[in-house]
Amino acid sequence: MRTFLAKHPVFTRDELEDSLQADHSGNSNTANSRLAHHVRAGHVIQIQRGLYASVPTGTDPASLVPDPWLVASRLAKEAAIAYHSSFQFHGRAYTVSSEYVFVSNQTMRPMEFRGCRFRRVSPPKALLRDGKELFGIETVDRLGHDIHVASLERSLVDILDRPDLGGGWEEIWRSAESVEYYDIQQVVEYALLLRNATTAAKVGFFLEQHQVELMVEDRLLDRLREAQPRQPHYMDQGSSGQLVTNWNLIVPEQVLTRAWEVEI
Repeated sequence: MRTFLAKHPVFTRDELEDSLQADHSGNSNTANSRLAHHVRAGHVIQIQRGLYASVPTGTDPASLVPDPWLVASRLAKEAAIAYHSSFQFHGRAYTVSSEYVFVSNQTMRPMEFRGCRFRRVSPPKALLRDGKELFGIETVDRLGHDIHVASLERSLVDILDRPDLGGGWEEIWRSAESVEYYDIQQVVEYALLLRNATTAAKVGFFLEQHQVELMVEDRLLDRLREAQPRQPHYMDQGSSGQLVTNWNLIVPEQVLTRAWEVEI
């Protein structure tokens, strides 16, 4: 059990049971009794039902803040870090947030644990209909364990599709602009998979604004133009703005003027 704890900073009860069975040293009752013992001894803390964190030697269990990426990755089945949180994981978020957003088909309520907020979001419906919910999801190492994280290409489209999960337009723009390279083919392919005309226009508008820096080919912008709305759509519902006719998109003034760069 000590070896397991040393190798698993965050773990599920099922992972512990699988480990015990592989060692031929226990069953479900054994897993429960060992967990209870180590929680009482201060070697383990419970994050929520079925999810635990190991307490390093010499650490006060009451002050331990488990790695939030590992926690988010194990709160629900097939959880994948996404939206602004994936920019943050990749080191590209303009500002750091204490909210960790992930996509999963498993329903769960938002929760908070020791200053970190965790929020589950359903995969986009169009992806579910096409069986493409794993498009742009990468498997990466975190402290010796595999976790699922959205690629920067998917993250760019996702936060334009759901700006409410991007931290506001300044945060979205500054985070997205911090990335020196995107696979534009993948960006466009994913944007079209969402089958949302407004999202296609928003992605097209962003790419056109950065066409030179990101080396965006006209043919890829043309694919997005074919999917743009036939009538003007608001980039941000409930916000006024200026019509960008190239994309039939009403863009907020703060985005057009990059208001966050204006000196006060």
